[in-house]
Amino acid sequence: MSEAETTGKVRGRRVGRLAAIAAAVLLVVMTGCAAWVISLGPLPLKEARAVSTTIVDRNGKLLRAYAMADGRWRLPVDAKKDVDPTYLKLLLAYEDQRFYDHHGVDPRALMRAAFQFLTRGHIVSGGSTITMQLARLIEPRQRRSLHFKLHQIVRALEIEPTMSKDQILDLYLTLAPYGGNLEGIRAASIAYFGKEPKRLSLAEAALLVALPQSPETRRLDRYPEAAKRARDRVLDRMVAEQVISQDDADQAKAQPVPRYRKPLPILAPHAADEAAAAIKDQPVIKLTLDAALQKVLEPLAHDRAVALGPNVSVGIIVVDNASGDILAHVGSADYFDERRAGQVDMTRAVRSPGSTLKPFIYGLAFEDGFVHPDSLIEDRPVRFGSYAPENFDTTYQGTVPVRKALQFSLNVPAIVLLDRVGASRLSSRLKQAGANLILPKDEVPGLAMGLGGVGVTLQDLAMLYAGLPRLGTTKPLREIMTKHASRDDAREPLRLMDQAAAWQVGNVLLGSPPPENAVRNRIAFKTGTSYGYRDAWSVGFDGRITIGVWVGRPDGAPVPGLIGRVAAAPILFDAFARTGKLPVALPKAPKGALIASNARLPLPLKRFRPLGELVRLGSDQTPHIQFPLNGSRIAVDRGSGTDAAAMPVKVSGGVLPLTMMVNGLSVGEIDSRRQRLIEPPGPGFARLTVIDATGAADTVVVRIQ
Repeated sequence: MSEAETTGKVRGRRVGRLAAIAAAVLLVVMTGCAAWVISLGPLPLKEARAVSTTIVDRNGKLLRAYAMADGRWRLPVDAKKDVDPTYLKLLLAYEDQRFYDHHGVDPRALMRAAFQFLTRGHIVSGGSTITMQLARLIEPRQRRSLHFKLHQIVRALEIEPTMSKDQILDLYLTLAPYGGNLEGIRAASIAYFGKEPKRLSLAEAALLVALPQSPETRRLDRYPEAAKRARDRVLDRMVAEQVISQDDADQAKAQPVPRYRKPLPILAPHAADEAAAAIKDQPVIKLTLDAALQKVLEPLAHDRAVALGPNVSVGIIVVDNASGDILAHVGSADYFDERRAGQVDMTRAVRSPGSTLKPFIYGLAFEDGFVHPDSLIEDRPVRFGSYAPENFDTTYQGTVPVRKALQFSLNVPAIVLLDRVGASRLSSRLKQAGANLILPKDEVPGLAMGLGGVGVTLQDLAMLYAGLPRLGTTKPLREIMTKHASRDDAREPLRLMDQAAAWQVGNVLLGSPPPENAVRNRIAFKTGTSYGYRDAWSVGFDGRITIGVWVGRPDGAPVPGLIGRVAAAPILFDAFARTGKLPVALPKAPKGALIASNARLPLPLKRFRPLGELVRLGSDQTPHIQFPLNGSRIAVDRGSGTDAAAMPVKVSGGVLPLTMMVNGLSVGEIDSRRQRLIEPPGPGFARLTVIDATGAADTVVVRIQ
C-alpha cells in the first residue's frame, strides 16, 4: 500500500468519525430540543379564552360587564364586527405587516431583529409576529431574552395550525394589555374613550396601537404624556410607511389624550344580575332589552324619585305587545342608593295593585254580556254584608255610564260588577292568563281584591295589560334570549278575555283623562293607589308597547299624598314620550263587537241591574235555560254537512224577545218556540246567556268537546 493510499484511508476514517460525532451531536441537540418542547406542555388556551361575563341588549350593545375573579376587565372581541378598520390597518402595519402570509413566524423580521442584536449588543426590536405576541400573552414572561424568544417561536408554530388568522387576531385583541386591570381593545376603548371600538378617530386608533407596547409606563391615568409621545411615534412611522398622510398625522397629533378612566356601563343592573345568576356557562348573555330605551328611562326614574321625596323609589317596565319581550327594565331609582334599597328589584316585588285590576273586572262583565261600555250603572252607597266600598274621594256620582265609571275609577260600580262576575272567577282568569296573585294567608278571593286586596308584581301587571291590545291573550314575558330563541318565541298565548271585551276595555281606557299638560286619546291607561298611600301605579299601552310604572317606598312605609294619578301617571306619559316614537293606534274593533250609544242598545243592556233587583210583571217567569245543563259536557259533531256542528239551546219562561249570547257576543234572538240552533265555539268552556225583554237573564257554562 502506498503512502498516499494510507493517508487517504486515515483521512477517511477521520471524516467518518467527525460525521459520526456531528450526527451524534445533532441527535443529542434534536432530542434535547424535542424534550424541551415536550416539557412546555400544552398551550393553556382554555384559560386564555376566559373573559368577563358580559350582558348585551337585543342589538348586541353592552349593558353591563362583570370583572373576572382576579379583578381584570377582559371583554370578548370579534375583530370584523367590533373593531374599527382604521385601527386594524394601523395595527397590522405597525406590528405585523405579513400577518396573513406567514405561518406564525416571520423570518424577515427575525433576521432584522438578530442583526440589530448582533450589531448593537442588545435587543432593539423583537421581530415578533402577532401570533408570537399572542403566545407571550397566553404564557406571560418576566423579561426579554433569547430563551423566551425561542419559547414564543415554538408556541407560535403550535398556534397557527389550530386557529384561523381571524381567531388569532380576535384572541390577541381580547388579551392585549392596556394598563392596570384593562385587557383587550374593547375594555380599553370603553374605559378611555367611553365608547365601543367600532368607530375610532385616527388619534384614538394610534393610541390603542401604542399602549400595549408598554402598558404600565404609558397608562393614561398616570403617564398621559408618555402615552402621547408613544402615540405620535406610531403616527410618524405610519407616515414614513405611507399608510397615512402627513396632514392626517398632524391633525391626530393635535388631539389630546384622555387622562382619566371612565366607568364601564352599568345599564339595567337588576336584569343583568338576574341573567348572570341564571346562566353560568355563557360569556355573553343577550337580553331582550333595548339599551337606548333603557338609557333614557333610568334617569327618568331617578329624577322623579328624588323629586317625590326621601326613600322613594320608582320601577318601570316596558313590554313589546306582540312578542312579550321586555324592552326596558328599571328596577329602582338608583341601584347604588342604599336609602332607597336600590338593589331591590321593585318590578318583581309583590305589592297591592290598588285599582289597577278594575279593567279586568269590566272586561269579564263585557264578556258575560250583562253590561256594555255605554250601559248606565249606579254609583251610590251599597253594602255587601259588613263590606261597604267607598269612592276614593268619599263622594258618589249617581247614575253614570259604565265607560265613565272605569275612566274615573269609581269604586262602587267596580265592586258591584265584581260581585256579579265573581271574585273567584276573576282570580282564576288572571292566573290562567299567567299572573301570580298573592292573597293574604288563609284567605280566599273576595270583593276587596277589586280595590287592591291582593298582591301582584309590576311585571305581571304589565303582562296582563299587554293582553288588552293583543285582543284578549297574554304572552309570558321574556327577558333572556337563550341559544334556543326559537323555542322561547314559541311561547303559547294564554287566554285573558274575549276579543270584543278586550277591545272595549282598551277603547274605554283610551278616553281616561290624562295628567296635566298631557295629550288626550293617545294612550290607554289606568292608575291605582293602594291603601294607606303605600303604592302608586300607572299602566298604559298603545298598539305597540305597554309600560308599567310603580312608585313608593321599598320598605312599604306610607308616603302621604302618594296617588297614582299624581305620582305615577306623569312618569308613564313621560316614558312614552322618551321612547322617541309616536303612539301607535290600538287595533280595530273585532268582528261581533257591539258599538252603539245607550239609546240604541238592547233593552237589557241599557242599564245594569244587580241580580235580585229585577221588577217582574204579574206571573211572568224569568228565563231558564233547559238545555244544555249548567256544567255539562257537549260533544259536537264537526263532520260534513250544514248543521253537523250545530248545538240546540232550549229555554223556558221569560218575556219575548229573548236574546241569545255566546261568550258575551250576541248570536241573535230565540224564536217563539224558545229554542235555537247555534254554532258552538270551542273546543273548551263556553258561557251561554239568555236575556229577556225585561233584562232578566240565565247563564250556563258548558264544556265543548
